[in-house]
Amino acid sequence: MQTLLGEHINLRALEPEDLEFLFQMENNESFWEISHTQTPFSKYVLKQYLENAHLDIYEAKQLRLIIEEKSNKKPIGMIDLFDFNPQHKRAGIGILIHPSFQQKGFAFEALTLLKKYTFTYLDVHQLYANITSDNSKSISLFEKHQFKKVGIKKDWLFNEGKFKDEILFQLIKE
Repeated sequence: MQTLLGEHINLRALEPEDLEFLFQMENNESFWEISHTQTPFSKYVLKQYLENAHLDIYEAKQLRLIIEEKSNKKPIGMIDLFDFNPQHKRAGIGILIHPSFQQKGFAFEALTLLKKYTFTYLDVHQLYANITSDNSKSISLFEKHQFKKVGIKKDWLFNEGKFKDEILFQLIKE
């Protein structure tokens, strides 16, 4: 699918070979706050998840794609659509890049590709993202993609003994 092929990265479906990468990413405690996780995932559970990853987005209401570096076909992150609602033509979006590949433009390119895919093939009217107020890198990424700050959820997340606000960003298709 040409829409998911970029200049430096490709977005692709999950494969059984992604088990080790998923295990590493899902069990990285620095990501737990944004993924609303509090416990580690076993390889067994992740293997089951991979076995069901073939479910259609209209059935599962979510889609996870691997971000892979084009030059070596290695996974460097994940980009998700969640809470997909075809009736209201909207979906949430989340993105995780392995720490050693951050700040290299991969997230920007992945978001570009996913926006094009959702607006073209899924007939989505709007995308939204929930970002903690202290995550300046993600805020900058989504603002560069014309997402607008539409609200603040006060004291929304409790982590490491303190509350954090979460900002709601929205992009409506022109």
